[in-house]
Amino acid sequence: MKISISEIASLTSGKVSGDSSVLINNVAKIQEAAQGDLTFLYLPTYEKFFADTKASAIIVKTGFNKTRDDITYIECDYPDKAFFDIVRKFFTPVINISGIDSTASIHPSAKLGKNVSIGKYVVVSANCTIGDDTIILHNSTIMDNTIIGNNNIIYSNVSIRENIIVGNNVIIHNNSVIGSDGFGYSTNEKGEYIKIPQIGNVIIEDDVEIGSNVSVDRAAFGSTVIKRGCKIDNLVQIAHNVVIGEHSAISAQSGISGSTKVGNHCILAGQAGLVGHIELADNVVITAQSGVSKSITKPGYYLGSPVRDLKTAQKLNAHVHNLPNYAQKITELQIEINKLKEKLG
Repeated sequence: MKISISEIASLTSGKVSGDSSVLINNVAKIQEAAQGDLTFLYLPTYEKFFADTKASAIIVKTGFNKTRDDITYIECDYPDKAFFDIVRKFFTPVINISGIDSTASIHPSAKLGKNVSIGKYVVVSANCTIGDDTIILHNSTIMDNTIIGNNNIIYSNVSIRENIIVGNNVIIHNNSVIGSDGFGYSTNEKGEYIKIPQIGNVIIEDDVEIGSNVSVDRAAFGSTVIKRGCKIDNLVQIAHNVVIGEHSAISAQSGISGSTKVGNHCILAGQAGLVGHIELADNVVITAQSGVSKSITKPGYYLGSPVRDLKTAQKLNAHVHNLPNYAQKITELQIEINKLKEKLG
């Protein structure tokens, strides 16, 4: 693929400086770019790579100091977003699959929309509905009565259990499980665990992306809900009856216990853990490896285990760091006090 600088400039609303006849055939990070590549520079920490980059063209912030004349510049207000627009339009990999593979097992009662593509050894069970332009890749399983909307991509080895509802423009990556049984048990008089039937479902709304090896448990009763626009990283556990608010992001290895509600526009950083039956307000950020043991009612940043608001947690961490000094000072003060007591007799 050869892309002209004029095409790039028109898509980014950028101003071109330098050789506008350059053709671009790839995109790359600034420190790895080669001749014919397009790159971008946005964060100051990457400016150190500018002098040596071999990229043919670079997207930079308006007003950038253009010290090299062997490179073509495209100036715009948000170079990172402009670069990603280029990648999205010209360089996103195409999934080369169309139609229904002969090895797929499609139940006669299943309803498939227009332009549905289904890969090798996929199973679509009874009474399922698959919407228009949806792609289901190899070895995935869709169980009974599941409804999947339009323009979705379900990658290989995904399992979607019975009675699940998936909206439109959803991406589910390899090996994730949607609708596994929730972790629900009671004990009898002998202390033995008795399984509580998990008869609810999972609802995934539009524009959600779910990473690989994610488990979203079905509700015991009612629904586990992933609301519109949520982005979920790899290796995340979402328990039964959890509700994740719109446009929230959950990073890898985070876990959310049963019946917890996460607000809109929240962020859970890596390895965050939430106990069950609590609520997070909108616009809450839980920092990495933090543990949330009670509801959070105010927006803001929270840190630690148990979490505290960021400023309080940072003060406490500073005091903990200085404990050896405090202990030494207390010892010295105690010695002084004892000397004074001896003098006073």
